Amino acid sequence: MLAALLDRPRSWLIAHDDELLDQAQGTAYEQWLTRRRDGEPLAYLLGEKEFHGLRLQVDSSVLVPRPETELLVDWGLRVLQAWPTKAARCRVIDLGTGSGAIALSIKHNSHAAEVTAVDASPTALATAARNAQSLNLPVMLALGNWWDAVPGQRFDIALANPPYIAPGDEHLGALRHEPQGALIAQDDGLADLAHIIDGAPGHLAPEGWLLLEHGHDQAPWVRQRLTASGFAEVQTVRDLAGIERCTGGRVLPGATPAFRVVSSAV
Repeated sequence: MLAALLDRPRSWLIAHDDELLDQAQGTAYEQWLTRRRDGEPLAYLLGEKEFHGLRLQVDSSVLVPRPETELLVDWGLRVLQAWPTKAARCRVIDLGTGSGAIALSIKHNSHAAEVTAVDASPTALATAARNAQSLNLPVMLALGNWWDAVPGQRFDIALANPPYIAPGDEHLGALRHEPQGALIAQDDGLADLAHIIDGAPGHLAPEGWLLLEHGHDQAPWVRQRLTASGFAEVQTVRDLAGIERCTGGRVLPGATPAFRVVSSAV
């Protein structure tokens, strides 16, 4: 925090440990310490977070990108690499983009892909737009709730890190500074996952992939829902801690949802 406040590298701090802060710097640093002590994420204080090799602007309108979500990006890039056209003109959508972390990481590593970033929050989408501009990574932005933001469009690969924490979960206290709407989902944390899966057959091209991040104990339910909705090659990827972190599959031609999809208002 002190290095960021003074805009100096840590090596400078070590070499100048006898330097004094001026009054403005001291006041700002004390305020930052108070906010950190209250549990506010460091990324919000610094206004940025590194993710998959990109430095993203973040604020309290978006979740702080987590290292675990890089697993989802890596999976998406592997699918792109194996795409018949070698990712040329491959259409990718990031549902619930937040800061744009997933969408921009995909675009950064596959410039030929056509990437769309969706979010229901105008402020979050504005943050994603700023990141896209500052990183010179052109992506299409769409405001709306999940698939409702892209009516009539189809994609080859869809990725999403949707809300999947149940209301009242004991871990929410530690996340109180982050946007709760991006964390909490009804039906024991499964409502948004269900909505995305059920709507996917109508928005994915034949043989298209849907890749999802989810909670540590939700993989069996996600696999079952994908299979019931017409997906094949359903599989789960574990993170470095051995936790089932991401699940996805390839939609079969002609697949239709096995569950009724209820549209939500933006």
